[in-house]
Amino acid sequence: MARPHIEPFVDRSIDFKRFTLPGFSKGMHYKMLSVDNGTGACTMTVKYETGYKQPPGMSYTEVEILLMSGTIKYGKETFRPGHYLHIPPGVAMPEMKVSRAATVLMMYNFAEPSFVESDEHHRLAMPGQLTSVNAYDDIQWQPSSGAIYPAVAPGCMLKVLKYDPLTEALSFLYCMTPKFWQDNISYHDSAEEAYHIWGTSHMMQFGELPTGGYFWRPEYINHGSFSSELGILAFGRTDSKLHNYFHWNPWTSPEENRERAAAQLARHRPQLFNWTKSPDGHNHPHDFEYPDAKDNTHYI
Repeated sequence: MARPHIEPFVDRSIDFKRFTLPGFSKGMHYKMLSVDNGTGACTMTVKYETGYKQPPGMSYTEVEILLMSGTIKYGKETFRPGHYLHIPPGVAMPEMKVSRAATVLMMYNFAEPSFVESDEHHRLAMPGQLTSVNAYDDIQWQPSSGAIYPAVAPGCMLKVLKYDPLTEALSFLYCMTPKFWQDNISYHDSAEEAYHIWGTSHMMQFGELPTGGYFWRPEYINHGSFSSELGILAFGRTDSKLHNYFHWNPWTSPEENRERAAAQLARHRPQLFNWTKSPDGHNHPHDFEYPDAKDNTHYI
């Protein structure tokens, strides 16, 4: 997920634009939150007009959608706020109708948005990986320690929506309870993004992030301390394992944090660390579990 650092950004401060890419029906509007200028992968806030229709079809890249307001008729189902869809590349989607103007958070992962009319899956598609669930009603909150280690302070809860066993990437809802507070600094090996569905949080480096607030944060960037007076509800996503490195110096650079993370690897897993930096030319891993996996992309 190679995108520039965007933080803080509030989508309420910009207007919707008409979405005019080939294949997509009229009546779709967007606010671009972040985009990879190399691949076209992007995250958008999207508004569908009342009466919007999209025929059955598929995308050539993975799509994630979280319905934030309105209702959507999706095949025989009716989606309401909180419904989450993870649509793998090439998986055919039924006809979509918007009975009441709807707003969604939409992510086209790994490549630019695409839509091709089709009532059949692509021959390489993996429909078994499709996820369709109302995250508000049908998934219980769990402590962050259940999915993330080391865990953040008590009062931050998660609902895991998508887990990639190949990369350990996560998509999840998270909340901060009223009066949440964590006073240390953290960074990660992974890039991460988040969108505030409701509520305001405060971060020492970046200030207030209100409803409609968004960030795209590359790896090894300091963030913290955190607080929220009234609590928040947000959507988050990472491109690999979300490991928290905690410390107390807000002024370290991403390069220093990367070195600190490598030093931690050397302490905790010295044999692996020494092998990966050995000069003998044999430190090019072959993945016996996933022999066809060359990188984190999932193109068809």
